[in-house]
Amino acid sequence: MAKKQVRKTKAPQNDERRNVRLFWKILGGIVGFIFLIFILASWGVFGSLPDETSLENPEKNLATEIIASDGKVIGKFYQENRTPVQYEELPDHLIKALIATEDVRFYDHSGIDAKGTVRAFVFLGAKGGASTISQQLAKLFFTEQVSRNKLSRATQKIKEWIIATRLERRYTKEEIITMYFNEYDFLNQAVGIESAANIYFDKAPSELTTVESAVLVGMFKNSSLYNPRRNPEGVRNRRNVVLAQMAKYDFISETVKDSLQALPLNIKYTPQGHDEGLATYFREYARAFMADWIKANPKTDGSKYDIYSDGLKVYTTIDSKMQEYAEQAVDMHISHLQKEFNKQNEKNKTAPFRDITEQETDDILKNSMRRSDRWKELEKQGKSEAEIVKSFSKKTAMTIFAWGGDKDTIMTPLDSIRYYKSFLQASLMSMTPQTGEVKAWVGGINYKHFKYDMVKKGKRQIGSTFKPFVYATVIDQMHMSPCDTLPNTQWTIPAGKYGLIKPWTPKNAGGGYGGMVTLKNALANSINTVTARLIDRVGPRPVIDLVKKMGVDTKEMPEAPSIALGTPDVSLYEMVGAYSTFANEGVFVKPTLITRIEDKNGTVLFQNVPETKDVISNETAYVTVSLMEGVTQSGSGQRLRHTWAVGNAAYKNAVTGYPYAFENPIAGKTGTTQNNSDGWFMGMVPNLVTGVWVGGEDRAVHFNSTTYGQGATMALPIWAIYMRKCYENEELGISKGSFKRPANLSIVTNCAEYREGNSDVEGIPDEFDF
Repeated sequence: MAKKQVRKTKAPQNDERRNVRLFWKILGGIVGFIFLIFILASWGVFGSLPDETSLENPEKNLATEIIASDGKVIGKFYQENRTPVQYEELPDHLIKALIATEDVRFYDHSGIDAKGTVRAFVFLGAKGGASTISQQLAKLFFTEQVSRNKLSRATQKIKEWIIATRLERRYTKEEIITMYFNEYDFLNQAVGIESAANIYFDKAPSELTTVESAVLVGMFKNSSLYNPRRNPEGVRNRRNVVLAQMAKYDFISETVKDSLQALPLNIKYTPQGHDEGLATYFREYARAFMADWIKANPKTDGSKYDIYSDGLKVYTTIDSKMQEYAEQAVDMHISHLQKEFNKQNEKNKTAPFRDITEQETDDILKNSMRRSDRWKELEKQGKSEAEIVKSFSKKTAMTIFAWGGDKDTIMTPLDSIRYYKSFLQASLMSMTPQTGEVKAWVGGINYKHFKYDMVKKGKRQIGSTFKPFVYATVIDQMHMSPCDTLPNTQWTIPAGKYGLIKPWTPKNAGGGYGGMVTLKNALANSINTVTARLIDRVGPRPVIDLVKKMGVDTKEMPEAPSIALGTPDVSLYEMVGAYSTFANEGVFVKPTLITRIEDKNGTVLFQNVPETKDVISNETAYVTVSLMEGVTQSGSGQRLRHTWAVGNAAYKNAVTGYPYAFENPIAGKTGTTQNNSDGWFMGMVPNLVTGVWVGGEDRAVHFNSTTYGQGATMALPIWAIYMRKCYENEELGISKGSFKRPANLSIVTNCAEYREGNSDVEGIPDEFDF
């Protein structure tokens, strides 16, 4: 019996040994199988893996940055809006939020979290995944599309594990975290943490708060689901999960967690599309500049740079604050002036056009139809001209521009053309005369809807803003003084002289004549008869030669005395450059916008060299400036001072921000063209020259009277608002001092002995004030 009992107890022990051996065999088989899978995957059996070069330099599309002179990024060109940051630029709480939420054992593993992997395998992911930051980075870099097939996805996952271990061997933990932040797509054109911080919070990554960092880290789970624009409630909940994780792992206290979870999201969505943001018109100029530069400057291997993917840095002269002030000034005044313009058009049967025939109106609309994107698109589709024209009369849903924000409506494309024609346009350019650095560039009222740039592309008649060039020529050649007097009587230049076919006798606006006037008063009040006498003394050719030296394109400028009254078409860009010659003691400096171009590694590819030219003597320049100071002291520009238009209700209704109360020396000139189609103001202080133009897209779009249509009403207020904002920011260093007086000045500029209002200059009517 005893022997039988021994046999009975021995059988279970053998079974137990067999089970243990079986367990180890199965475990060994699984481990061996996994090891074999990894070996086969590393050999490329399941598809190629990235080579060492790819791991060293993962392919990325890097955005080209447009950088203001104060260091602010004001725009980008990109296929993907990605700008890499360094580890040092990432705030500590941002990194801790990522670690706490995505991979708490990040610093303890080498790419694969064994504990997390076992947990995920045992509980089938119910208690959390096992993907490490390194694996997620491998997925971002080398998994083009996540497979929905479970077997294929398993293969992809194995590859990601292998790549993760390789990344860990090649890069430091800090580098892996940085690459992960730089690579992730946060949507809404925000690829990488730099773009995301700017687009969702309008700040650099280094400026993010803990709660803002939690929002962005929360998006790593699913940037489409947890997107601040689409799902603010879900984003808030996910943010609070991130904060709870930070508290769980002692990165923040429970008290701090509770206080942060109670805060609102405070999203400040700031899109970085090509049609949005700061300096949109300037950025389009920069794009064209870069296109020309790239053609002329290939890479060392002969290939061309790509501004959309090569991560270039374009350093500019634009000051982001001054640009912001300029855009605000244009918006403030034009949105206000537009109300008066619309009011005047209520009884205008040909609105928004004036003084043209019905046939001329039809021609304008037809030409606009042919130039439209709609016409071009339908033409590509093979539509006949009749079909295209007919389509412009069919009502359709569209989003249109309006002051205060775009609005959705239904109208015919033809009506939309007339609607857009009704808007007043404006442009502004501001430049440091001593260096040529352009500080602000506003090409229109809204780049998204009105893409034509009126700083450099657009050219319009310049009116009386051309007169200082005539005066400067006379001063330079004849040594005349601002205090010299001429009769305010009509002057005729006979036929045959200067190629005239018939006699030319310009009239004063308003028809006022009589008495003697100083040159200073004549320019201040834009007296045409005096300007006619002056150009007759020197002739048109010397004036044309002068403005050509000052950077004005004169190929289309006729050699006729009528140019003295501002008949030529000139761009604002040319006008600001030319006027800057006066402020810079007679030296022309070509306007500069791009100072330097660097590649993604910081290698300088282009460095601007200023172009300068001596044009007139410092004495002639100073005397001309002195003449233009008279414009703001007693002429059309005196409304910059607080003493003008005390009881002028019409003026107060038309302008924005009056009174301006400037007391510092200002030289300037207003300009108004025929039928009030264009209003100009060119204003200078010693270290800043700023020009403003206002008018309709078509010359037939204008005010019905000079009260509102003159440059002093349309353009001058923009200059005043802009300059007041600049002066409020003392860090900009905009001068309030006097213009530099030459040491050897031989021309009398102080006309104090000419009593204001004496018989020689009395009776100049207000109609001259433009």
